[in-house]
This record gives sequence, structure tokens and C-alpha cells, in this order.
Amino acid sequence: MEEKKVEYIELIYDLIFVYIVGRNNELIHSLKNGFIDPPAFLTYVITTLIVLQIWYYTMLFINRYGKNDKLMHIGIFVNMYLLYFMAKGVRTDWHSYYMIFNGAWALILINIAFMYIIQMRRGNDGRVWENAQIKMTIRIILIEAAIVLASIPVYRFSGLPLAPVGMLFGIFAALTGSRINRLSPVDFNHLTERVMLYVVFTFGEMIIGMEGYFNGEISPNTIYFSLCGFLIVVGLFMSYGYLYEHILDRDMTTNGTAYMMVHVFLILSLNNITAALQFMRDPHMAQLPKNLFLIGSLVLFFVLMYLVAGFSRTDCRFDRRFSLKLFGSLVIFSALMLFTYQMPSVSIAITLLYIVFTYRLVVKHTNQDRAQAIPNGYTADDIRVEKSICHGERTIGFYNSSEKKLYFAELVHTDQDITAFYEKYGIKR
Repeated sequence: MEEKKVEYIELIYDLIFVYIVGRNNELIHSLKNGFIDPPAFLTYVITTLIVLQIWYYTMLFINRYGKNDKLMHIGIFVNMYLLYFMAKGVRTDWHSYYMIFNGAWALILINIAFMYIIQMRRGNDGRVWENAQIKMTIRIILIEAAIVLASIPVYRFSGLPLAPVGMLFGIFAALTGSRINRLSPVDFNHLTERVMLYVVFTFGEMIIGMEGYFNGEISPNTIYFSLCGFLIVVGLFMSYGYLYEHILDRDMTTNGTAYMMVHVFLILSLNNITAALQFMRDPHMAQLPKNLFLIGSLVLFFVLMYLVAGFSRTDCRFDRRFSLKLFGSLVIFSALMLFTYQMPSVSIAITLLYIVFTYRLVVKHTNQDRAQAIPNGYTADDIRVEKSICHGERTIGFYNSSEKKLYFAELVHTDQDITAFYEKYGIKR
């Protein structure tokens, strides 16, 4: 099968979601007595999940059936236009924009269902299971759209905002319908690349959110906090990058549902971390809620990263012992953060050290798992470096004392080649 490439139109589509989710972040900056206002935080979580669910629905359609044709272009541009109306309703006084937000949401769902209907009419070469999967998806999306539309008059006459029930129905239906989805696997290589690019955009928002660390006069305190904050963002980015580049099995056969669902909440956690880092420099927020929010956001992020690692290659799986080590370090980090909540300079340093420690731990573990076994009949003590008398060329390998000869030999140009040979077999030099 021809490799599916990420099209430029998919990237421009992602940017509208980054924009809306960025607007959502403003909701949790509504403080009440030094704490995040609970109703504003609940609105933030619900609206973020709704927007990311739309992204999830569109992503799966493009992955399975997108052909960079008129259908895909029109469908995406219609959704982008309607998403602006949804963005208009993302605010603390959302009650005044309930009809606009939910009307646009329902129309987007109907548009996605319409794209699936057209795809079904095009035919699928007699693949009955694929038609069954498309019909199930259309049914789920249209029922969700009906719930959202019905919530508008219900809210008008009773004041009950029932629209989120539609979003919860969509999540539940997608998870319970995974058996049918298994019959129509996604192009996992394309899916992982698309998701990675959206995560990169989210990290871009995090970098922009760091702007507040550089405000004011330049002082040792400003430099310290800005450097720690910047390195925290870099560490989180490197952690996800390493997982994507070195651990994920991008050739895996899967329906993509679990992978996408995990990333919906992973992106939510990244937005939470962005807000939590901004709160660290906000004098209007109390110290304890600052730390609690940062702890919760990072715990959620690393738990979800662990779940993403479940899609790893067989030689990079996290065994039970290593999983306990990761969990233990997360508990210790949380305890230290709670203990030092009145010392922000210490808390931000602990956060940075924990991220670096976890990154190094995962890198070391996966490198050990990928190490080749030492050849039969040899031990680490048999490794020897020899130099040619004729031309001075050095080689490293396992020395056979009976034959007085190096086996599995490799050329040595620098000392780094020697270190690489040891690492190849999982041996400390």
C-alpha cells in the first residue's frame, strides 16, 4: 500500500484548533480568592474536550479516506469557518453564546457525517466490514449532533446545559464500538505523524506562554525562573520527541481509537502545564493552588505518556519493574512539590530535575533493551582493542584466546567508536 503523506491542508486545519484551545486557556486565568474559579475551570475542560473531539473525528476520516480531493478540501474549510463561531462562545459568560457555540458544533458534526455518507456512496470495493464501520460512525456522529441541537431549546426553557452529554456520548460510543473499528485499521504511520504535528503546535503555544517569564527588569531572579521555565518546556518536548522517534511502533496495526483518545487528554494536559507555568509567576494566585495545579498537570501528562508508550515496539516495552520505578519517582516528585509549595524557586527546580531524571531514565532503559546480546562463548572481559603494525589501524572486538584473533570486529576511528561498541552490547565501559 502506498505510504500516506500528511497534506498541507491538514496542517492549516490544525492551526484553527490551536487557536481555539489557546482561547480556552484564558478561562482558567479567572481567579477567585487566589484560586482558579471552579465553574471557569469546568467550562475550560468541557470546551477543550469538545473541540479536540471534533479534531479526532476529522482526523480519523482523513486518515482512512482522505484523498486531498474536493470532498476533503470543502469539508475541512466548512469546519474551519464554523469553528470561528465556536471560538466566539469560548468565554466565562458562555451562557449568552450558548446557541451560537452549540449550533456551530452541531453543524460541524453534520458536515463530518455528510463526508462519511459521500464516502460510503463512492463504494468500498465490496468491503462489507468497512461499510459497517462507516455506518456506525455516521450513526454516532448524527446522534451526538441531535443531542447538541436538542440542548439549545432545553437550555432556553430550563437553563440546563445538556450539550456536554453529546460529547460524553461520542466518547463512550467510540470506545464501545472499537470491535467494529478493528476491522478497518488506520494508517498508523500517518496517524502518529499527524498527532505529533498537533502536539508540536501545542508546544509552540507553551513557548509563547513563557513570555511572562521575561517581563520586567533583568535580574538574577528573572534569569533563574526564565531559564528553569524554558528548560522545563524543552525537557517535556524532548520527552515526547524521544517517545515518537525511538519507542513508538509506527507500523503497528490498530484502529487508532485508543491512541487518539489518549492524545486528546495528553493535549489537554499540555495546555494545563502551560497555564500552570504561567501561574508560577502570577502574584495574584496563592502558592498552594499553584503547586497543586502544576503537580496535577504533570502527573496527568506523564501517566498519558506512559499509556502512549503502550504502542511501543517489542524491544522498547516498559516491564513491571521499570513501570514501578517510574511510578515511584512520580510519587516522590509530588511529595517534594507539596513539601516545598511555599518556596517557588525550589519547586520550579524540582520540576526541572524530575523531567530531566525521567527523560534520562527512559532513554537508558530503552537503550539497554535494544542492546545486542554478547556473542556466545564471550564475555565483556573478552573485548579488546588492537592496532595494526602495518598501517596503525585500530579495531575493537571479542578476542578469542585460543585462535588469537578478534571476532565481531569493527574499525575504531575515535574513542567514541569504542564507547559505541560497548553500548551496542549493553556493557559499561
